[in-house]
Amino acid sequence: MPTIAFHTLGCKVNFYDTEAIWQQFKKEGYEQVDFEQTADVYVINTCTVTNTGDRKSRQIIRRAIRRNPDAVIAVTGCYAQTSPGEILAIPGVDLVIGTQDRDQIVDLVKEIQVKRQPINAVRNIMKTRQFEELDVPEFANQTRAFLKIQEGCNNFCTFCIIPWSRGLMRSREPESVLRQARMLVDAGYKEIVLTGIHTGGYGEDLEDYSLARLLQDLDQIDGLKRVRISSIEASQITDEVLDVLRSSDKMCRHLHIPLQAGNDTILKRMRRKYTTAEYAEKIAAIREAMPGVAITSDIIVGFPGETEEHFYSGYEFIEKMNFSELHVFPYSKRTGTPAARMHDQVAEEVKQERVHALIDLSERQQLAYAQQFVGQVLDVIPERSRKGILQEGEIAGYSDNYLHVIFEGSEELIGEVCKVKLTEPGVNDCRGVLVGEPLAKAAAN
Repeated sequence: MPTIAFHTLGCKVNFYDTEAIWQQFKKEGYEQVDFEQTADVYVINTCTVTNTGDRKSRQIIRRAIRRNPDAVIAVTGCYAQTSPGEILAIPGVDLVIGTQDRDQIVDLVKEIQVKRQPINAVRNIMKTRQFEELDVPEFANQTRAFLKIQEGCNNFCTFCIIPWSRGLMRSREPESVLRQARMLVDAGYKEIVLTGIHTGGYGEDLEDYSLARLLQDLDQIDGLKRVRISSIEASQITDEVLDVLRSSDKMCRHLHIPLQAGNDTILKRMRRKYTTAEYAEKIAAIREAMPGVAITSDIIVGFPGETEEHFYSGYEFIEKMNFSELHVFPYSKRTGTPAARMHDQVAEEVKQERVHALIDLSERQQLAYAQQFVGQVLDVIPERSRKGILQEGEIAGYSDNYLHVIFEGSEELIGEVCKVKLTEPGVNDCRGVLVGEPLAKAAAN
């Protein structure tokens, strides 16, 4: 049986794409092995968000070549899309395929195995207008299913290379999304996470269909307990989306809404399409529609031109927003973006000080958010354990409002909806006690 190994860098969309590529090789009779083992084919799914992402991608490619010089080395993803020549210049690379045409990867690998000639299969992504249909009927070792609903982005923020690596906005056909959602529910998944490069933009390129309509249609699927949106821009939370959040009991009380900076001058330099006042207004509307909602966000620290005054006014704004968690990133130059050419770059040590200040704030906000739910019973779906955090006899999973709760219970409960009373709040992990039987078992009795 031929063997294949994968290494995925970067975002959740890349992990989804890797699973989709694996499904194709699985149908051809391949067995998946660990990336550290010898395989006949290595697929490296690359990231290019930062220059560091490019460097890491090259290191992983070279590692695969060293492990088995006779293997077919296939490189895909964002770095492959933007710099195919750089990758093909690495001796031992056989195939470069970007962020499209991956439904052809098995045939291309077969061709390489016969001819042993490298292939550059990268096309101009900016001309692509169709969503690439790649089904993933199941996820290895995952109790939450990811469902990719759109690709590409039209925003062209000054710090971001992604439109050049993923192309412009294109939505997946509604029938295709709903068909895959039903397939995932039939496979036993209770929660679906909607994902994409610019997820909240879903439907902007479709006639008479929108994200709100998709959420309404997903709400009708029997057996689906939860729908989570991986990330959404504040401007994309329309009144119609708010109506669904208000009325549906399947929509998770958790939204990840990138802010990137809490200061209007910096937002403008980033070419973000909102002010802090507009952002705050939207957050207030969401909290009114969905009481108790967890709002997480991304912040870039030390963007070119960010003075101490900009940072502290942003810090105060972030403090007022009462997020339930922040993902804090020091600004990292990405060659080819307008921000990389800006003159007033911020010193690394200043960035690090500001990052630590915001991480401290994030931890305080996480704890304050979790404290509100002590004594409440939450629906938790236990997942396969993250090594090291669980004691014997413990399981853990996420509540609908994205609290990670550890509690005593058997492994049989993994993937089931459990009622758990929160007893102890924490920064990254909370503790709770199982109450009654899980929903699926109670319904069966």
